[in-house]
Amino acid sequence: MDPVELSIFSSRMEAVCDEMGAVLRNAAFSPNIRDRLDFSCAIFDPQGELCAQAAHIPVHLGSMAFAMRGIVARMTWRAGDMVILNDPYLGGTHLPDVTLIAPLFVAGELVAFVVNRAHHADIGADSPGSMPVSSSLAQEGRVIEPTHLMRRGVLDNGLLDAITGDTRNPGESLGDFVAQISANRTGLARLEELIKAWRPEGFRTGLQALNDYGERLALDTLRAIPDGEYRFRDWMDDDGQGNEDIVIQACISVTGGQVAVDFSGSADQVPGNINCPLSVAAAAVYYVFRCLMPDYTPACAGVFRPISLHAPEGSLLNARFPAAVAAGNVETSSRIVDVLMGALAGALPRRIPAASHGSMNNLAMGGEMAGGHWDYYETIGGGMGAWAEGRGLSGVQTHMTNTLNTPIEVLESRFPLRITRYEIRRGSGGNGAQTGGDGLIRTFEFLSPASIALLCERRTHAPWGMAGGGPARPGRNLLGDRELPGKTSLKVEAGQRLTIETAGGGGYGVPSTEN
Repeated sequence: MDPVELSIFSSRMEAVCDEMGAVLRNAAFSPNIRDRLDFSCAIFDPQGELCAQAAHIPVHLGSMAFAMRGIVARMTWRAGDMVILNDPYLGGTHLPDVTLIAPLFVAGELVAFVVNRAHHADIGADSPGSMPVSSSLAQEGRVIEPTHLMRRGVLDNGLLDAITGDTRNPGESLGDFVAQISANRTGLARLEELIKAWRPEGFRTGLQALNDYGERLALDTLRAIPDGEYRFRDWMDDDGQGNEDIVIQACISVTGGQVAVDFSGSADQVPGNINCPLSVAAAAVYYVFRCLMPDYTPACAGVFRPISLHAPEGSLLNARFPAAVAAGNVETSSRIVDVLMGALAGALPRRIPAASHGSMNNLAMGGEMAGGHWDYYETIGGGMGAWAEGRGLSGVQTHMTNTLNTPIEVLESRFPLRITRYEIRRGSGGNGAQTGGDGLIRTFEFLSPASIALLCERRTHAPWGMAGGGPARPGRNLLGDRELPGKTSLKVEAGQRLTIETAGGGGYGVPSTEN
């Protein structure tokens, strides 16, 4: 293909992913999917290699890119099939993230897969919001191994009823699953139109050209990193089960554009739920190096060919079943990014930012209200780290998540909650020649009794500055005037107020007053 044809080929597949996302968002019932946009859509080839993705959530997309080959190989595929899964040890991330995979056959030939992954606020855990302070996978909800939800176009209503029946609001849960099915059906229809126009052999030729182009762009970027070994370490605050200062360290080896990331020396898996399946660690690795590449780099498997990783089995970043993983996907993945960027700062000091707020500041809650039970989950933004050329942004999601906040109007109209404070946490960014972004303050007033769970990081280990820049202020969780741990679950009464103060981003460079 010439460059124009290749660009059109890539863009049309990305447009299919975008349309899948639009269908999923518009058809979903829950604010978590419809308003916060906690979902991702992608296309894979018959071997499970990434072909295209929408600009959705890095931890979803990177983990799918890493794990799809294994999922594809273990299943038998026929036209009209759709497979559902959330098992973190068989291609998932954590249990609330449920994946639906549909094969596309053209003239009897398997030519591609369309995939979407969406976060369900209730997947059957005892704790509302299905993000508990857990110590085993069983406590985190229903585990779904890769299973046919549809065979030859026929929906397995019994399986779907069993999954939604484990939730507190089966009607809303059913609506979200139907939205996911609809998104895949849309993807199949649009992609089939394109492949029939290209013909299957033209599609295969285009994919080969796209992957080769992606690999060339990746190698151009990675060859700009000086050969050598670059190391860094950072710590998780705790695992919610009494273990603190849990180390993550990495050695990045660069040789002629080939990159190997080794997490040896990181902590062993822990009793709490900050463990990661290897797919989540891979997502963080892919994300960091993709950030170094040009904006026009296509989202395809070829981009990741020069990158390999290793994490010892049984470690925090390659945990063994049935270790709890609910916070590994959201919190540990964020710290992996900090560690990798800290290491790369030794090679590319003016391109790497200081640490961002480093937590998705997970808040899950639920209780009884008129009309039934309610469940709610959101992540809360913070400060972005500064870099050599500019200040960090304030009050944003960073790195491994790409969701919106839940609008106050939606939250207050759907749940017995009132937001009494929502503002920038002034002065929480690190000082420096370029200052780090500030975090957020968000206060929830409960209008009826509720159960809540918090899974937050950067409450004791502050986001670090770079090149002489200062650290950011760590985050805080408060119930009234009482400070809460970063990871905790508790019951609250009507009239109580919960305040989340998120961390800022680190500063970059020595402040001018110190020169």
